[in-house]
Amino acid sequence: MSKLRVQSFAVSLDGYGAGPDQDLQNPLGIRGPELMQWFFATRLWQQMQGGDGGETGVDNDMVTQGFANIGAWIIGRNMFGPVRGPWPDESWQGWWGDEPPYHVPVFVLTHHPRPSLTMAGGTVFHFVTEGIHVALEQAKAAAGGLDVRLGGGVSTIRQYLRDGLIDELHLAIQPVLLGKGEHLMQGLDLHALGYECFDWVPGERATHAFLRKRL
Repeated sequence: MSKLRVQSFAVSLDGYGAGPDQDLQNPLGIRGPELMQWFFATRLWQQMQGGDGGETGVDNDMVTQGFANIGAWIIGRNMFGPVRGPWPDESWQGWWGDEPPYHVPVFVLTHHPRPSLTMAGGTVFHFVTEGIHVALEQAKAAAGGLDVRLGGGVSTIRQYLRDGLIDELHLAIQPVLLGKGEHLMQGLDLHALGYECFDWVPGERATHAFLRKRL
């Protein structure tokens, strides 16, 4: 059965999943890249950038597992880009260049309609205006029995957590203190929502916590 999974989502020790003031120069918010240092060091990341080298080990294994058995993605509007409000045109096509790293259908949550966007490498962005439940239905249908990966950002993951729709959540806890930004867990009672931590794995640069819905 298809699951909704969050994979390799980095958070600071004080619970922030992004820095403040996201814009074109700061896709992850101010100081946000500090959350991703564990990821940038992995071999898979280096390969995704067309390079060689990078570290193998636990962190790299975690990144690799995050792409296994994924048939579709869901992301929020802010993760697709810095454009706010109605789309002025269709010139913005994401942060990733001509060939995004997804290679499967990606469903973008937005309040403003836009035609689907086909990119190189099999990625097709579909823009969903009917909310998180419709996006999940469409993503599961497109995934063809494989899992759906929920990419973020923080607000999007919080919405799906609040409705108890996430089956598995992998957090990569980075040893930094952001102090401000977008807090992942604030105001959410995950235990009451039915979640438990079922695994805890130290990596080279991050500690990996795995949550799931209790059976």
